[in-house]
Amino acid sequence: MTSSPATTMRHAPPENPREPMSERALRLMNVGKTFGRHRALADVSLAFLPGEVAAVLGPNGAGKSTLLGLLATLSQPSQGRITLGDEQLSRHSPLRATIGYVGHEPGVYGDLSAVHNLRLFASLYGIENAERRIDEMLVRVGLQGARREAAARTFSRGMLQRLALARALLHEPEILLFDEPGSALDPAGAAWLAGELQREREAGRLVVLVTHDLAAAAAMATHVVVLRRGRVACDETRAHFSADEVRAIYQEATGGKA
Repeated sequence: MTSSPATTMRHAPPENPREPMSERALRLMNVGKTFGRHRALADVSLAFLPGEVAAVLGPNGAGKSTLLGLLATLSQPSQGRITLGDEQLSRHSPLRATIGYVGHEPGVYGDLSAVHNLRLFASLYGIENAERRIDEMLVRVGLQGARREAAARTFSRGMLQRLALARALLHEPEILLFDEPGSALDPAGAAWLAGELQREREAGRLVVLVTHDLAAAAAMATHVVVLRRGRVACDETRAHFSADEVRAIYQEATGGKA
């Protein structure tokens, strides 16, 4: 995605963002979320475009996981709207089927094998040629051979993360959402994941990830959002971010808060 080399701080998406003609942007418009008296998000306006990897950063309690939960339709905004293209995204919308989500928990059944987990999810999505698609995904995430028949509860945390990615990609979603995707991976696994997300970006998918790892964000992201106290402190797009650039953006937006 083409971007300006200059640093841009903004609290709302541009009026005419550049986006592919036939693909849908994911937009938040003046979104707020409260839990009782606690305000988790306030007046959040953002646009996430197809063909980008967006990293959502911020200190603990900034609202990152709340934002991701709203995008995943796991909860609903208290104010504002979230849309995919011209349609509103909500818990009861058929648009939910366009989302692949990997949270802190892998979201698979421990007593089922890798292949049986994917067969179950394929049946829920009504995927045609499911066996071929399952075989392709298991090979892609490195769970072919004996691993495909092993119970998921015997997997390491990193292997579970690979199976979770296969589950999230199985139905070929438009949107991929990740909550701390590299937290369970060793350096080799983190490099593998960065390559997978780059592959999905090049395929035109829209990828949003929440992370505390600034170096990982720099390695993967073309769009960086920093939240602070539930508000957008920075919203910047570039063709490439260096680790130093992401660190400087984060420090400026948060005042150095961890």
